[in-house]
Amino acid sequence: MAVDALESTGSGEAGNGEADSPAQRVNLFGLPRAGLEALCAALDSKPYRARQLMNWLYKRGCDRFEDMSDLARDFRLRLAAHAELRLPQIVSVQAASDGTRKWLLRADQSQAFEMVYIPESDRGTLCISSQVGCALDCAFCATAQQGFNRNLSAAEIVGQVWLANRELGFQPGGARIITNVVLMGMGEPLANFRNVIPALRVFLDDLAFDLSRRRVTLSTSGLVPQIYRLAQEINVALAVSLHAPDDELRSRLVPINRLHPIAELLAACWHYIDEQNGRSVTFEYVMLDGVNDAPAQARALARLLAGHPAKVNLIPFNPYPGAQFRRSGEAAIERFRDQLIRGGVMATVRRTRGEDIDAACGQLVGRVHDRTVVRLGSRVEAARLRAAGVDA
Repeated sequence: MAVDALESTGSGEAGNGEADSPAQRVNLFGLPRAGLEALCAALDSKPYRARQLMNWLYKRGCDRFEDMSDLARDFRLRLAAHAELRLPQIVSVQAASDGTRKWLLRADQSQAFEMVYIPESDRGTLCISSQVGCALDCAFCATAQQGFNRNLSAAEIVGQVWLANRELGFQPGGARIITNVVLMGMGEPLANFRNVIPALRVFLDDLAFDLSRRRVTLSTSGLVPQIYRLAQEINVALAVSLHAPDDELRSRLVPINRLHPIAELLAACWHYIDEQNGRSVTFEYVMLDGVNDAPAQARALARLLAGHPAKVNLIPFNPYPGAQFRRSGEAAIERFRDQLIRGGVMATVRRTRGEDIDAACGQLVGRVHDRTVVRLGSRVEAARLRAAGVDA
């Protein structure tokens, strides 16, 4: 029984009716606080039960109704009849020499997606996926070459963080293991807006994962209408895949640019920062040898961003089988960074992690079958996406 169906039945019917089939049961990992409160009301219980549920789910790491000992037995029985606690299944785990870990997670019988944990001395970052595959067809990304199958549900997105916590040894009341969550895995988060937003609410809720808004980062290739929508919904750190200082090159590397060119994208970014009182937008820039790494391109990028709340994260290209690009040399990357800094733009170079298990930025491929590769470079496809509003 879906949440809205639970709400519409009325509290008595939901509490006394027969159990829902497994396909109808609502997965509690997909519900932010307001959704859990609505569910409790539909099950003829008080709103404080939602707070108790969140405490068991996220503070104590419990995934069995029968273990939630301070919930009344009849309420637990009603929960079990109409709801479930279902996590993504682990297909495989790989560990890199630098401590990075990558999980392949089952979406269904034929589809799988990946998440990556990156430990550092002062933080633990979990890179999670929002879709099985990706439809945006960025030229340098291994995920894009896999095509697209479907969006992940809110429960599958939240479930990644819950599952990683368990796998990494989270203990109730113990030190936080995952301090940062980045939506930089498989997929375009803003193309799955309706499922990503409730997941973000769970990440930020002090009764759930209680992450700072600065420690939850959403990365987008540049879906401009959805950035404006995001500004009205939630306050998280925004990262934008820029990768070129001009429209001609960016349209080749990031085809969504043909629909939303750089000037339109930057206007949306500055609007987001203004609306959410944010500190800055991070612009991701993958360094491709002989393509976008020239000093003149660094100067052009600095002219675009100087004077705005922006910082640039330079990402050495991570190769994958069949890739048409090469990584820029270290000297070229350092020159590019220094040129940006001289031009008044904060710039850093991302350290490559997990490369020996194909867990580095742009290398996630998962397992995508029954796929549809959407070539956003096509004018026809761009027009169709505009009419459809992109969000699947």
